[in-house]
Amino acid sequence: RCFLHIFKPEVAPQIYSKGDSSADVCAVLVQACQLVPLDQEHLVSKVCQLIHHLLNRYQVMVDEQNLNFLLSYCISALRQCSSWTHVEILQALAALVYNNGPKCQKYLPDLLGTAGLLLQFSDPAQPDVELRRAAVRSMANLCLSVPGQPYLDESYRSVCFQTFLSVLQSSKTTDVDDITFCMLLQSALKGVQSLLNGGKMKLMQIDQIGALLAVLKKCMFHGLPGLSIEVPTALYPAPLPQYDKRSPVKQEQSEPATSKQTGSRRKKCKGKQKKGEFGEEGREDSRDAGDESVLGADMQKLHLGDVQGSPCPDPRPRVSDVCAGRDPPSCQPCKRFSSSESEYSDTEGGIQGKVRSYQANVRQGALACFLSTIKSIEKRVLYGYWSAFVPDAPGIGSPQSVSLMTIALKDPSPKTRACALQALSAFLEGSKQFLSVAEDANDHKRAFTPFSVTIASSIRELHRCLLLALVAESSSQTLTQIVKCLANLVSNAPYSRLKPGLLTRVWNQIKPYISHKDVNVRVSSLTLLGAIISVQAPLPEVQLLLQQPSSSGLSGSGSATPGREQWRKAVPWAGERESPQGSPAGCAPPEPCWLLRLCVSLIVLPREDSCSDSDTAFPALGSVYEPCPLRLEALQGDQQILCVTLLLGLNHSENPLVKAAAARALGVYILFPCLRQDVMFVADTANAILNSLHDKSPNVRAKAAWSLGNLTDTLIINMETMGQSFQEELSDLLLLKLLRSATEASKDRDKVKSNAVRALGNVLHFLQPCHVANPRFREAIEESLQALIATVGSEATMKVRWNACYALGNVFKNPALPLGEAPWATQAFSALSSVVKSCKNFKVRIKSAMALSIPSRRECYGSTEQFCQIWSALVVALQRSEDTEDFLEFKYSSSLRSQLCQALLHLLQLARSTDLPLIGSSLREHGQAIRPYVLQYLSSPGQESEAGAHTDLAERERGLQGSPGEQDCPSGHAFLCHPREKGAHASPGGSSGSPGAQTGISV
Repeated sequence: RCFLHIFKPEVAPQIYSKGDSSADVCAVLVQACQLVPLDQEHLVSKVCQLIHHLLNRYQVMVDEQNLNFLLSYCISALRQCSSWTHVEILQALAALVYNNGPKCQKYLPDLLGTAGLLLQFSDPAQPDVELRRAAVRSMANLCLSVPGQPYLDESYRSVCFQTFLSVLQSSKTTDVDDITFCMLLQSALKGVQSLLNGGKMKLMQIDQIGALLAVLKKCMFHGLPGLSIEVPTALYPAPLPQYDKRSPVKQEQSEPATSKQTGSRRKKCKGKQKKGEFGEEGREDSRDAGDESVLGADMQKLHLGDVQGSPCPDPRPRVSDVCAGRDPPSCQPCKRFSSSESEYSDTEGGIQGKVRSYQANVRQGALACFLSTIKSIEKRVLYGYWSAFVPDAPGIGSPQSVSLMTIALKDPSPKTRACALQALSAFLEGSKQFLSVAEDANDHKRAFTPFSVTIASSIRELHRCLLLALVAESSSQTLTQIVKCLANLVSNAPYSRLKPGLLTRVWNQIKPYISHKDVNVRVSSLTLLGAIISVQAPLPEVQLLLQQPSSSGLSGSGSATPGREQWRKAVPWAGERESPQGSPAGCAPPEPCWLLRLCVSLIVLPREDSCSDSDTAFPALGSVYEPCPLRLEALQGDQQILCVTLLLGLNHSENPLVKAAAARALGVYILFPCLRQDVMFVADTANAILNSLHDKSPNVRAKAAWSLGNLTDTLIINMETMGQSFQEELSDLLLLKLLRSATEASKDRDKVKSNAVRALGNVLHFLQPCHVANPRFREAIEESLQALIATVGSEATMKVRWNACYALGNVFKNPALPLGEAPWATQAFSALSSVVKSCKNFKVRIKSAMALSIPSRRECYGSTEQFCQIWSALVVALQRSEDTEDFLEFKYSSSLRSQLCQALLHLLQLARSTDLPLIGSSLREHGQAIRPYVLQYLSSPGQESEAGAHTDLAERERGLQGSPGEQDCPSGHAFLCHPREKGAHASPGGSSGSPGAQTGISV
């Protein structure tokens, strides 16, 4: 108690050291609460400060028993202590409930009930804003989800959502300081994001959607220099922007001040650009200082007549159209490049810099929340709000509406700009159907503007703004997001219905970035070029672009990698080895496409040193054909050992970024044949990955799960190539650890789960009869199978469910598992049958149909009833193979039908005589509906299935010859081959030996 009297956060390191366990810290906190009665309010405040500081700073995990005691103490303190202690108590409460929401279920009525404490303190009428902020933060922490644990009930979710919404709709009063108000908004935004992400909350009501989008749009521009907008309480679907109103007084006042400061600080801030980007919050924006000098030179390139370097359809760079809605001189930079607007750029620093940092955090939180909102709204509903977030060309005499591109062009923080571009990219993803109505190929001279022309104008404005952002950006991370956003736009825009020229500007502007110093920019640039040449209905414009000279647009870039021109000489082409003797004078053989040459060179050339200033960094041309994946194997043995040792050591780093990178690198190393066949390396890698799989960082766990999937893939490869010797050398204890850890990881968040279930399928496929019979394995096998079955039928992402279906297919390949007898087999077949009929994602249906066709023996399918249930599910799935609400899935319908037909014929081939009556009954009922699909499958040429298996017509017919013959079931076979039902007719050819007759599809 004496210590608590003098406690300050600065002395916390004396209480907690790295060697202390969470249990020890919890015991200290419980003992402190037991020593301090609630009537000694000063000590209660000190205890709560101790709880808040230790749990927040040192991330101590509280077990359920101690959590219950500490929560009860805090709730009682809120009810009995004076109001001056409530802020400290709520801070302790927020730290306790963080990531412990599922363990707090019995306290929810006290906190979120009708007269709940958090509702009282977060009420809009609450005069103490600091108290209100602490209550909202506690509520937001309660809304955090824990993978595999139950979430808040719908009633509590609704209460929290309305509370967060009311906070975001509130305005700052004069007695509230800017930083406190920003922290209040941040807590509310995090709460909404947690509800959307963790609770799988689906926004359905228009009023609810409109109110949320309105406050998010307002917060996106919170504190943005030189801009002040007014947004109504709700947005509604509309084809034109009509909601945001600018405050001209504030804008006019802020702009002259900015222009005065523009030139004075340019040189002073220029050196800051060399520092690392994307540091701690509030520091990342000091790296923008060099933008202005880059912009002044690069803006001169944006002229219409310059085909090779022009990305802009307007001879003026018109940044102001997006930034401020007025027309300045053509080379005036966007306001965000004024060094006076950068955070912490003023000499005195102090409170203004801190305020700008918190305002940037609010904008980032709003954009992150908007990204979660996009994923929670159906696309057809979302695009009703297109005009509120996507720019449109301004009308004559009117300023341009503010949009996500306003932030991407104007915000001083590179992190905020990247967030805006990420949200815009998600907004554009899957917009092909919506944008397909756009058309401006013909000049429209009407009294009104058609909706198709409005959308076309918006597409053009998106191209213009993104290309301006591309020229102006200096942050590599943000630059990568711009290029990715352009790639999404190119993939969805209907260029065949638009005036030509857009792709040419994108193409010519992106070419210099192919040799950018940052590898992520180079990769995304190649992705964008791939999207351009993949545009549907190949356009003459794209063909002309591919015929451009190889040097076009690749010179003059200050960020080009030295020596990049070597790829033109390094890769010989058949057409260049010798000139045709009979070719006319002056005619050279056609030069291969420069992009094709570049891509081939990137594959076969060794990695270049982008920091070198001379060509001496390049190896001799004799080694240019060595593929990159072989370079590790080319190292000496001691060098390989050094690399492996370093990675295994770094896997225990306390830095989560280093640990995540090390875990991923191990997942790459395990794929090399020279390492994967080494049992000791496999064991060391497995133990290292399992250690990372239990890390508290979600990013580390996600990378470790990916590596675990790769490691278990190598187990299957080694089993098939090395045989039983490898299986015997691998430790049974390690296999058991792999099985249990993968099962536990399958309950984690989706990014971890998708690879965890893949690993489970591989390990279950790898198990031998001795493992299946071992009592130590029996419980782990049962739990892992139940986890797979639950994942197949869950509401997880489609990638997770696809991997779960793939994993069950792997399980079915293991003959050691009692597939036809075990109770779990019935559940597995039932889950796959349900998915193959009703999953909205066709690729998941294809994978489930493939899994159902994997067992090679009839007894694996169990009883006649179960066998026929699977048959019926496949028949129904075949009938529904064209039913989809998402037109993007339609392109997979043909593959789905082929896989379903293959599965049906596989079952027919294995069918017993006792199965045929039920099969015949199914065919009498559904034969006419599925007959065209099966006949088309039987008559189609050989094709490669999703699994990579090539099947041709002869192979299918040979498979059908194994179907039940007349000697097995005379009546059934006669029915299948000679149907006598009313309306039945023979299949083409009239022969009972034809594929159609053998299957009985002629019914």
